[in-house]
Amino acid sequence: MNNDRRKKLTSAITKLDNVKAEIEALKDTAADALNDVKSAIEEIKDEEQEAFDNSPEGLQSSSKGEAMENAISNMDEAIDAIDNAIGSIESASE
Repeated sequence: MNNDRRKKLTSAITKLDNVKAEIEALKDTAADALNDVKSAIEEIKDEEQEAFDNSPEGLQSSSKGEAMENAISNMDEAIDAIDNAIGSIESASE
């Protein structure tokens, strides 16, 4: 391999290493953002659960109580989906 091709190959490898570093940084940023969203959803879910638990039985069994339970369930599913996304990001980083 002559010097010109060697320099081009070295440059290409350097660019590839830079892209890899940028991807790793984006993965970290995405995981951090997802963790922030997850924390916010968990806090809201806990507040909604507490409000439901402290409601009278009549309200719990009403349409409003059902809506609260559905919201809590949906937030649990969102938290699980976020956990899966974070897990995927982390496994892609290995």
